[in-house]
Amino acid sequence: MKSVDFLEQFKQSLQKGLPGESAHQLLMPLKRPLSSLAKLDSLNLRESAVGIVLYPKNQSIHCILIRRPTYEGAHSGQISFPGGKRDSGDLDLEFTARRECMEEIALPHQHAELIHRLTEVFIPVSQFLVQPYLFFAEEIPSLIPDQREVEEIISFDVFQLLKNQEIARTSIPINAGLTLKDVPYFEINGHIVWGATAMMLAEMKVLLERM
Repeated sequence: MKSVDFLEQFKQSLQKGLPGESAHQLLMPLKRPLSSLAKLDSLNLRESAVGIVLYPKNQSIHCILIRRPTYEGAHSGQISFPGGKRDSGDLDLEFTARRECMEEIALPHQHAELIHRLTEVFIPVSQFLVQPYLFFAEEIPSLIPDQREVEEIISFDVFQLLKNQEIARTSIPINAGLTLKDVPYFEINGHIVWGATAMMLAEMKVLLERM
């Protein structure tokens, strides 16, 4: 698909409104509350943003994910979008998303066009309220993973999200020997993508289905 055709159709899909939390629920782990409700109980809400970067590749449209390194923390080894918490010097959350893309994968600040914001996601375990920003770049420079924060940069065809209509589920080991059971996920390039990232991708999936 040509990028101009994709952008035109995708923006028409966005004009119908964001799917929002109805899409998130498709990939929400059991007993996880809706973000709009959970954030109201947060005593230490931390603003953050991620960049969902789309670009043309192999006659289709690809998206960038990253794999976090293994460490002592809530998001060890997980698949996510480039992103992080808002710094005090950030002009706004869009700036946060662009800065994090620069820091984590070396994508220059203004290299990509802002298409739209997606629906925010609250992450109870870390108290992050994450604002996703959807960007499009006609060309992608050589990306370089930050040695401390990124183990691997992953590129995948976004239309993979449409191939499997039945959502897979699995058990996910988390901290302190605990295991989350019956967790919905996307399998992308051999990786299990679940939680907040999968919820954002679920909203992308619905937007693509409208095209």
